[in-house]
Amino acid sequence: MSDHQAQLDQVLRLVHDVLGAEVAGVCLHGSAVLGGLRPDSDLDVFVVARRRMTDRERRNLLHGLLGISGRGARNGEPARPVELIVVAQGDVRPWRYPPRCEFLYGEWLREEFERGEVPAPAVMPDLAPVITMVLLGDTPLFGPPPARLLDPVPHEDLRRATVAGVPELLAGLESDTRNVLLTLARVWMTLATGTVTSKDAAASWALDRLPARHRPVLARARSLYLGGRDSLAEPADSVAPGSESWDGEMLEVRGHADLVVRAIEQLAARDGH
Repeated sequence: MSDHQAQLDQVLRLVHDVLGAEVAGVCLHGSAVLGGLRPDSDLDVFVVARRRMTDRERRNLLHGLLGISGRGARNGEPARPVELIVVAQGDVRPWRYPPRCEFLYGEWLREEFERGEVPAPAVMPDLAPVITMVLLGDTPLFGPPPARLLDPVPHEDLRRATVAGVPELLAGLESDTRNVLLTLARVWMTLATGTVTSKDAAASWALDRLPARHRPVLARARSLYLGGRDSLAEPADSVAPGSESWDGEMLEVRGHADLVVRAIEQLAARDGH
């Protein structure tokens, strides 16, 4: 059994306990499908329901995930963060933009959830690249292949949604530096090539296209994502493995981000966004 299969089984049981026969399909996507799980990778789970959720179902699903995901795991075993999305099939098939998300759980929202907030349905442009990844990954955990449940996202909507998420990304540049740098690289690659791939593959693509002085921070972010030694942390023997303090590099980080955002804006303007 893989190191994450038991946790996935817990998630599946929870989804079925809460939604029962209304579950049309459950798919794995993200790193586990596109490039292999990394040390800090989430388990990305996508649920297609036959109808919209009730408030009670939202509360029950949230309560269960708080006890399965990340540091909230109740069995005392190390657990990966879970990112779980639920869509109602009728809201995404036939496809329309912007799509509606029924439920979104992620560990970055844990503090809000523990204060009593419950995920609410919302328009979510980011579903466009997520659904694209789900279809590309083609890894059902329950139910039929995702292509039987979801329509492909038109290329124009994929590009539009990718650009729409940039301002929110930049807002987290200091608090979530590694993830923002890698995601900006993926946005850039998606706009330039029309494909969605893993964060490390997108970073490799971007590194080949960056001026030399803008490569080090992205190279560091990619190395950390892959679980490698943090070669930029000094002195080496005084920094814990996996340390991610970017305090001394924020000037370089901002300069790198500005350059990538300009490249994204140029591609978006070229295509009329």
